[in-house]
Amino acid sequence: MLTVLQVIPSLDTGGAERSAIDVAVALGRRGDRALVASEGGRLEAELASAGGTLVRMPVESKNPVTMALNARRLARLIRSESVDIVHARSRAPAWSARLACRSTDVPFVTTYHGIYAEKGRAKRLYNSVMAAGDVVIANSEYTARLIRERYATPAERIVVIPRGIDLAAFDPDAIDENRRAALRQAWSIAPSERIVLQLARLTGWKGQRVLIEALALPPLAGRADLVAILAGDAQGRDAYRRELEALADARALSGRVRIVGHCDDAPAAFALADVAVVASTEAEAFGRTAIEAAAMGVPVAAAALGATEETVLAPPRAAEAERTGWLVPPGEAAALMHAIDAALSLPGDARRSLAARARRHAGGFSTEAMQRRTLAVYDSLVAERADSISKR
Repeated sequence: MLTVLQVIPSLDTGGAERSAIDVAVALGRRGDRALVASEGGRLEAELASAGGTLVRMPVESKNPVTMALNARRLARLIRSESVDIVHARSRAPAWSARLACRSTDVPFVTTYHGIYAEKGRAKRLYNSVMAAGDVVIANSEYTARLIRERYATPAERIVVIPRGIDLAAFDPDAIDENRRAALRQAWSIAPSERIVLQLARLTGWKGQRVLIEALALPPLAGRADLVAILAGDAQGRDAYRRELEALADARALSGRVRIVGHCDDAPAAFALADVAVVASTEAEAFGRTAIEAAAMGVPVAAAALGATEETVLAPPRAAEAERTGWLVPPGEAAALMHAIDAALSLPGDARRSLAARARRHAGGFSTEAMQRRTLAVYDSLVAERADSISKR
């Protein structure tokens, strides 16, 4: 039986958190033990139902003293629970985890989940821990290239494992009318209204401003039936939310831009959407919502940054016959407007064909594939360690 300790700051919304839970589920299903050192959050119940164990620890702290204490705490945990693998999913806890692994001779795995800003040598050093694992998991080909370019990490230490989605959950046929109706009521959606959905936390680089500006341009500005749903946790950014509300008011869109907060039912949200938007102004390391939309057969209008060129198929990188959405220059409201308009204007047959292509494309990004490949990394490292010990 394998014991794996994942280390992540919190268990709230986000791709890293979702991946940690998915891996815990896979470990439990196989009869292994899943420990998660974290400050906890809304996903705690899911971890418990998967048979995982939360070890509450202040690993979110960037205070050097706390990080050093966390390294000692993790080392004690590794020894007391006979941990076989430590898997870090964020920078501050990764430094503590790396020190703990060195002192206990346990393999250290990292997943490079985000495109971290690097302003100066100190920040690059801080970020570099995510490329220092015995195995470094990159969540896209784009991320793998970035790791090699930034840190000269040997290619043989990098494994590309895209973030996975639950294809059974993100299935149009699995969404009943009650779930759709619940969101329509919560978001005050009339039957005649068409929906542009941006499912992303409220933060500037996710590009909510760009979407609002795009909706203010003709012909979208003249479409009284068009509603934009901005669904995402503000995570304390109340000033940014107020800024978005003020921008919508200034563009005469206050009734058509609805900021609805965190959405607990993403599949039903996409089931209501006529087009999904990924308007990020900084590179997405993966961009899970583009694949979630594709799995639901929803066309995507996305900024051509980072891994969106892997998750959204569009000319010129893909043939027109392979199109699953539109890729546009980041930050350009006019280009985003044209992409949304094109998606909304698809005739019925063309939309159905695009939806079928999108679902086929999404099939390559399943949770099951991510789980299987991640557990294979663990198994390989444990076998290598056992072989090394036997030769001493």
